[in-house]
Amino acid sequence: MVGFLIGLLVTICVGWLIIKKYQPHTVLLLGGLTLLGLTVLIAPETSILFKDAKSTGWIGFDLFDYVKNTMSYRAAGLGLIIMAAGGFAKYMDEIGATNAMVSVCIKPLQLFHAPYVVLALGYVVGQIMNIFIPSAAGLAMLLLVTFYPTLVRLGVSRKAAAAMIGTTAVLDLGPASGASNMAAKTAGLDVAVYFASYQVPVAVFSIITISVLTYFTARYFDNKEGHVATVTASSAPEGQQLEAPSKLYAILPLLPLTLILIFSKLLVSSIKLDVVTAMIIGVFVGMLFEVIRTRDFKSIFKGVMAFFDGMGHMFARIVSLIICAETFAAGLKTIGAVGFLTTSAQNAGLGFTIMTLLLCAIVAAVAILTGSGNAAFFSFGNLAPDMSAKFGAEAVSMLLPMQLTAGLARSISPVAGVIIAVSDAGQCSPIDIVKRTAIPVLGGIVITLLVSVFFV
Repeated sequence: MVGFLIGLLVTICVGWLIIKKYQPHTVLLLGGLTLLGLTVLIAPETSILFKDAKSTGWIGFDLFDYVKNTMSYRAAGLGLIIMAAGGFAKYMDEIGATNAMVSVCIKPLQLFHAPYVVLALGYVVGQIMNIFIPSAAGLAMLLLVTFYPTLVRLGVSRKAAAAMIGTTAVLDLGPASGASNMAAKTAGLDVAVYFASYQVPVAVFSIITISVLTYFTARYFDNKEGHVATVTASSAPEGQQLEAPSKLYAILPLLPLTLILIFSKLLVSSIKLDVVTAMIIGVFVGMLFEVIRTRDFKSIFKGVMAFFDGMGHMFARIVSLIICAETFAAGLKTIGAVGFLTTSAQNAGLGFTIMTLLLCAIVAAVAILTGSGNAAFFSFGNLAPDMSAKFGAEAVSMLLPMQLTAGLARSISPVAGVIIAVSDAGQCSPIDIVKRTAIPVLGGIVITLLVSVFFV
């Protein structure tokens, strides 16, 4: 009980500081170190420092040695996957392959003459593109330059177009997603299996729900604000149209996922190909395309630095967050907060399903408050295996709804980077955007929870 109360107090302090816009990385790290330090004092027999870790000889150094060990473990495993995915995405931007893919995917939608149908279908296309372009803000910026002017020209209001674009990455799908990789690793699954066997079946229902609600919500708010859907002659560009080097480049962002799915337990199991290797292969194929197109070897060699720059950016923003969040989660575990919560849930007869829904609610609240789905999921995702084991369930049954809920909730946060970005294009406030995304996203959360908790 004492451990739970201390854990609750520290968690409240951590949440308050994050709400006050203190850097989440530092807050989570200090919160974790505080909990680990207090565990040594009040319950040394349960301290993680006295289990597998070798002591430095002084307990004060052991706390920081634990962080070092976590950093080494994560940077070499999940962290490398996330960094490689980020580097690959940056290189695809550098050579124009991402722009080519956006242009190819968006063009068929321009043939429709029903603006709100195009808007709804645009979400579906954007969500599929998110599998290959894992950055919510990055995908949004590309769509704002390419698809946004088309929607406005067809007669959709600026707010409706901006809000839809702000939801295109809500489900955080695919092997290129950091959250997906963490969920798969934590559940002990191959990332291709997690994506194809768990994410996709749930995502199909969620995508349909969000798309339909996007259609009706956009029409409702546009009518309420007196907007009339009229085709305009102006292209209404908010910036210059992105140029793609060749439509053939559109296949490059698809290459790693294609290779991962082919050479996995799903198809060709005799050959094993992991995410990092697939990303590196994708970079080298991109180099070959550039050689054929430009023959400027000095420029091509320099361009590959975008891959390494992208890796560094992902370490600084995402991998470091995972390390800090894992330290915080370890503190909650060792001090007894998680054990008390699980035991209380079991004694109260809440059951695995209610516990899963409770964790999803916590993750959603943190995502809304912080504007980061990763911060929310990485902070609590590591708790899922132990909790599910106590109920005799598979970890993926708890991790899947938590991971998808975190991404969904991000799009109803007025402080999320992607929402702020699209609100600027929509010439409105983030609150105006959130009003429009709330119904589709909440509907998506309900369907995601129902399907993942009761049918997967």
